[in-house]
Amino acid sequence: MLFKLFLAFTLIPVLELWLLIEIGSAMGALNTVALVILTGFTGAWLARTQGMQTMLRVRSQLQQGLTPAEDVIDAVIIFVAGIVLLTPGLLTDITGLLLLFPPTRFHFKRWLRRKFDQWMQNPNMTITRFP
Repeated sequence: MLFKLFLAFTLIPVLELWLLIEIGSAMGALNTVALVILTGFTGAWLARTQGMQTMLRVRSQLQQGLTPAEDVIDAVIIFVAGIVLLTPGLLTDITGLLLLFPPTRFHFKRWLRRKFDQWMQNPNMTITRFP
């Protein structure tokens, strides 16, 4: 697990830097900065609107006495997308936008649900405690 985290914290920033350099050399520095600002603004707007819609659905379902399980999963994915959008770079911005866009979020949510079901069916799952 430590090795995977190390790779994530080193490879992702290196890929982001490489991509920004490549795009900057192809489009120009000003256009690249404008693209990063545009993706950040779009992500912030989508996170706000999708988050508010999800919160209103959760509130409505709770008022009706229903369990808002699907909408809570949506809320968690939207929260993660917001965190990913805070990370500077185009790859993370694209990932965040895909998580915020409802059709792609739906597919990710289904994949996440299948993974969770697999984890629950695996009797050999272990939990490691840290000292």
